[in-house]
Amino acid sequence: MTKQKRLRYLEYYGLQKCFDNLYKKSRQGDVFTNLMELISSEENIKLAYRNIKRNNGSFTAGVDRITIADIEKIPVEKYVRIIQSKLQYYRPKPVRRVEIEKQGGEVRPLGIPTITDRLVQQCILQVLEPICEAKFHERNNGFRPNRNTENALAQCYRMIQQQNLHFVVDIDIKGFFDNVNHSKLIRQMWAMGIHDKKLICVIKQMLKAPVILPDSTKVYPTRGTPQGGILSPLLSNIVLNELDWWISSQWENIPTKEYVKSNGTVSRSNAYEALKNTHLKEMYIVRYADDFKIFCRKKSDADNTFIAVTRWLKERLKLDISEEKSKVVNLRKNYSEFLGFKIKAVKKGTKYVVKSHMKEKSVKNAKEKLKKQIKKIQRPKIKNQSICEIERYNQMVEGIQNYYRFATDIAIDCRDIQRTISTLMQSRLKYRIKRQGKIYNSHIKSRYGISKQLRFIDDRPLVPIGYVQTKPPMYKKKSICKYTEKGREEIHKNLRFDNYLLTVMKQMLSYYKSTDSIEYADNRISIYASQYGKYAVSGILLDIDDIHCHHKLPKKLGGKDNYQNLIIIHKDIHILVHAVNDEIIRKYLSNFSLNAKQKQKLNSLRKMAGNEPV
Repeated sequence: MTKQKRLRYLEYYGLQKCFDNLYKKSRQGDVFTNLMELISSEENIKLAYRNIKRNNGSFTAGVDRITIADIEKIPVEKYVRIIQSKLQYYRPKPVRRVEIEKQGGEVRPLGIPTITDRLVQQCILQVLEPICEAKFHERNNGFRPNRNTENALAQCYRMIQQQNLHFVVDIDIKGFFDNVNHSKLIRQMWAMGIHDKKLICVIKQMLKAPVILPDSTKVYPTRGTPQGGILSPLLSNIVLNELDWWISSQWENIPTKEYVKSNGTVSRSNAYEALKNTHLKEMYIVRYADDFKIFCRKKSDADNTFIAVTRWLKERLKLDISEEKSKVVNLRKNYSEFLGFKIKAVKKGTKYVVKSHMKEKSVKNAKEKLKKQIKKIQRPKIKNQSICEIERYNQMVEGIQNYYRFATDIAIDCRDIQRTISTLMQSRLKYRIKRQGKIYNSHIKSRYGISKQLRFIDDRPLVPIGYVQTKPPMYKKKSICKYTEKGREEIHKNLRFDNYLLTVMKQMLSYYKSTDSIEYADNRISIYASQYGKYAVSGILLDIDDIHCHHKLPKKLGGKDNYQNLIIIHKDIHILVHAVNDEIIRKYLSNFSLNAKQKQKLNSLRKMAGNEPV
């Protein structure tokens, strides 16, 4: 079954139709004045917990030293009350600033809000995303649902190969995330139809949250969106959305005489042909976050576009460019770098086609990364840790290949990396390396099993970085959309629940004990959905009054509220699981006609609960 976790979560909490409606209204140009009511609703707050509870970053503490592990123990009502109270009178706690090492030895500042502030940001993100998605440009590919680097590269390749646009304007915005103008951002949100003044105040407070630097100095930002905040990627897209549409207005969307086809649709290609006879500059933008390219047909157009965009960024968005990194590139003569790739146009027959590689810095960083991992395999810090380090090495190799396989000459780049790594392996691992061995992992066997470069260490395969093929990057289908029923068909299959089961799920959302933790309440919904409302022992559909959620390992024996430890069963079966009195056991067993297999399931649950089989 095709599914996306985040879409499934919307179904669990009954918010899919609500968010679809926000998207539809935003497309129609409506304004939104009462978003805080939805943002602070119980369902949205619970959904926020569900969406971020397993993020790696959720286990990183802010200035208050609290993580998601502390939040998950809080009772449901108290958790909802905390977030609603925070939203009512929002005053963010200081953001903890850390510096993480980037590729090439540079450092990038990362802001870590407290986990409560992150949950507040997630609540806001969930409601703002459908509104903003309806307004974003088609070639904005970064930090958006169902879009990625592959889509951005596909758009670049098309510009070069099919549209023959071989002059590209490369502009690097100097410290974009640190220099976003707060006043301008708020005006842009207002222009998008976000007119909820209370929400605007909350976001203003969020942007002005004090930052605690590594040396414990406290600073108060007057500009910028802190990298690390959950809402920051969406806010950055809002800022640059105006640039996307301004570039489009210069050529693609410029008003022209309508060229109507015989079937009644408008032919934009005929309109573009007419525009070519004017003095207008042909230009198209492809953007991923703050990294963007503008493709032009003529060098003079590219030169003029460079000047115009530089001036526009300064005057409209108060952003400066990096003069050393910004330039106009003739793709027929030189490479242009984008998202870790370098791209060029080379002649093949009578046409120009794309030639692309990993950029030199990417190759160097890949080598360094794998070298460090080989050293960890040679001398693991913990005894018997070698197997984990081998698995980590294989994950690194696959990660590099999966990201860069859209380069036309990826095989050449990876062979270069392979030569360096093979030499290091021979030097570091020596006689431990074998050419023959067994592959137990079916994925590794299917992907690398026939490669002659495959090596084994401690009877575990080390997958070869040099065994890779290029893959043409694919466009995102325009029909795909997270917030329309038709747009979800190709990426997600809805839960096949009838009205009864949907009603039961809705009741379960509002029915819980005051002592139930938010983790328990959240996982209980998932378990019910995964069992399609049937109880585990006999597979019969449960009535709402008969539903009990059982801890396989009881909490008094150390069991937790995690998903793996929960199961939906009939209330009388629940009594049987815990019963130790023979009379009670006989009484409740008589209510069911359990076969041998069903009785085995019951006894399995009794055993985990510390009881004898029946």
